[in-house]
Amino acid sequence: MNAPSPLRHVAACILLAGAGSAFAHVTLPPGGASVGSEYEAAFRVGHACKDAKSTTGITVRLPKGFAFSDAQARKGWKLDVQKAAGDSAGEVRWTAESAQTALPGNERAEFVVRGKLPTTPGALWFKVLQTCDTGSADWAQIPASGSSTEGLESPAARLDVLAPGVAAVDVRDAWIRASVPGQSGTGAFMKLNAPSGTRLVGATTPAAGVAEVHEMKMEGDTMRMRAAGAIELPARQTVELKPGGYHLMLMDLKKALANGSTVPLTLQFEDAKGQKSTKELDVPVLAGAAATAGGEHKH
Repeated sequence: MNAPSPLRHVAACILLAGAGSAFAHVTLPPGGASVGSEYEAAFRVGHACKDAKSTTGITVRLPKGFAFSDAQARKGWKLDVQKAAGDSAGEVRWTAESAQTALPGNERAEFVVRGKLPTTPGALWFKVLQTCDTGSADWAQIPASGSSTEGLESPAARLDVLAPGVAAVDVRDAWIRASVPGQSGTGAFMKLNAPSGTRLVGATTPAAGVAEVHEMKMEGDTMRMRAAGAIELPARQTVELKPGGYHLMLMDLKKALANGSTVPLTLQFEDAKGQKSTKELDVPVLAGAAATAGGEHKH
């Protein structure tokens, strides 16, 4: 398996890394999972096959290294499991029992498989056959080298198996508000999604003496800011750190943060079992209209 990319990413690159698979019909939530962990693979079906009205079947071919434990049944669907045997790593198949229980093309759904991940970091590929009322789509293409699915018409679903200590959290639209000389503090904002759930418990940066999780909240008629300690990141739910709500407060700034510069930022997480992990970013500094727009990146 290919080793994961270096830990430090420019925020914009985080977006581009997943752009190749963003148009696939069957994908796994971005963010990855830790080596050797129990993982709930929630395959997202976005819409039916080309020229079809509904999805009538989903077959997940399990990759070598993924130790299957169970799959989640769906009402109105038949679930069949073929466990590993010989050269086959096994497969899980859901089949709609009638046209009425098939997944309409304009609806989204998750098909869930659970198992244990390998102890070696790298990309793990799940090939998925989507069957529809008309035709089918086989999401099975794997890049010849590396882990980018850019340019592939029917990419397999990719899971990034992360080295110990690397946080399994997807970070989007990260930005820091620009500051002026003499200003002691500023805020950092972003969207976080943890496929298996975790908590954001803190951050560090060489640009500030202190970085804490804070919350802006109305108390009566007054907006007050307080240290929040930690922010829960429920599994597969996006939590936004934004002005006027939860955010990272950077205090005791070492110097003014100029618009257009970047700031190294290490996010600190802790899961329900007490396992600690971090994610390193280089976050753009924005001011004026760019900051008001939330530091959005086009992709």
